[in-house]
Amino acid sequence: MADTSAPANTLPEAANGTLPVPDAAAETVAAIAQAETVSADEIALYDRQIRLWGLEAQNRIRNANILLVSIKAFANEVAKNLVLAGISSITLADHEVVTEDDLGAQFFVSEADIGKNRAEAAAPEVRKLNPRVQVNVITTNVTSEQSEAFYKAFDVIIATNLDFLSFTALNAGARIANRPFYAGATHGMYGYIFADLGTHDFNIERAKSNRPTTKTPETATRTVIDFTDKLSSDGKKIELVTKRELYTPLLLVNTSPLDPTMQKDPRKLRKVHPLLTCVRTLWDYQRNGNGILPSHAPADLQLFTTLAMQKHKELKLPPNTLTGDFLKSFLANLGSEIAPVTAYLGGQLAQDVINVLGKREQPIQNLMLFDGEECAGPVYALHPIFPDNPIPAVPIVPPEAQVLVV
Repeated sequence: MADTSAPANTLPEAANGTLPVPDAAAETVAAIAQAETVSADEIALYDRQIRLWGLEAQNRIRNANILLVSIKAFANEVAKNLVLAGISSITLADHEVVTEDDLGAQFFVSEADIGKNRAEAAAPEVRKLNPRVQVNVITTNVTSEQSEAFYKAFDVIIATNLDFLSFTALNAGARIANRPFYAGATHGMYGYIFADLGTHDFNIERAKSNRPTTKTPETATRTVIDFTDKLSSDGKKIELVTKRELYTPLLLVNTSPLDPTMQKDPRKLRKVHPLLTCVRTLWDYQRNGNGILPSHAPADLQLFTTLAMQKHKELKLPPNTLTGDFLKSFLANLGSEIAPVTAYLGGQLAQDVINVLGKREQPIQNLMLFDGEECAGPVYALHPIFPDNPIPAVPIVPPEAQVLVV
C-alpha cells in the first residue's frame, strides 16, 4: 500500500533488518525514471511499494480498474487500501441509502449522509485518499447486470456483504468476461473472503533448491508452468517460478467437498473450523429463499440449526465439532459490523487483489474464514472432484431468481 507516514525517499529495510546497498537502490530509481508510464511524482509517492514488488507490478496496479459492489464497512477498508496503492480507477456500486446502522463501523459516511445513496455519500471521502485515482459511482443494482461488456470494463470485480444469489450472479458475469472475482462478508466477529480467479498465473521467487524444479502439477489446482534461474544481488542462486492456479465458481463451491486428503485424516477433520459449516449454511438459507438473515423467531432458528447439521454432515465432519454454543454465537453476530474485523479482512482482500494484479505470490485458494474470537484465519480449497478433470473450466449461468443486497 502507498505509505504516507514516512518521506518518499526513505529506503525500506530488507527482510533481515538491514538497508539495501545504495548502488542497488540508485539503479532501481534510475530504471523507474526511464519508464515512460510512471511520472517522477508517482515514483516518489509509491517509492516503497515499487521497491517491494517492482515496477512491472506497479504498472499493472496503476492501470487497474476495480468494481466494488455494496459500500459498507468491509468495502470501506478494501477501497481505502486499493486507492492508496495507486489503482487507476474504482467504481463504487450501491443502490442502497445510508442508514443509522451504517454509522457504527463505516468511516466514509457521517450522520449528515443519512438518506443519501451509499456510494455517492462515500465517493468524496474516497477521492480525498488519493486524488490520482478516478472514483466513479453507480447507484443502480448491478447484480442484475448480465452484459459481458459491463464486466469487461473492469480488471477485478469485488462484492461485499451481499446475499448468496447476488454473489453468484456477479460471479457468473465475471466468469463470462474472464475477470477475477472476489466475494466477502463480515458478521460481527466472523467473516470470510472467497476468490474465483478463473485461471490465474503468478510468479514467485525462491532460493534455488538442490531438488530440480519440473513443470508438473503440485496440487489438483496448481501447476508449475515455467521456471528461470538467476542470481540475487548478493550472488545467491534463486529461481523465478511461474505457476498456474485453477478456480471454481461460488455456485459449485457451496456444495464441494473438502480436500480428499483431509477427508481421509480424522485429525484434520476435527480441526476444520465450524465457521465453514455456518457460512455454507447461511448461503443455503439464502439460496433456498428463506430470507437474507434468519430472524430470532424460534422457527427461523430451528430451520438454520437443521440446515447446519445437514451441511456439517455433508462435509463429513465429526458431529461434536459443531456445538450449540458456536451456533448461538454465529447467529447472534449475523448482520452486525465490527471495525477491527472489517479492517483485518478488508486489508487481506485488498492485498490479495494487489498480488493478483501484480501476478506475484500465491493468492487465496479459495475460501478464507476469520474467527475474531479465536483470531483464526483458516483457508479451505473447495472444488468439485471429477475423475481426470478436478476443476471444471466452464462459466456459470446467472441465476434468474431475484437478487437482493443486504
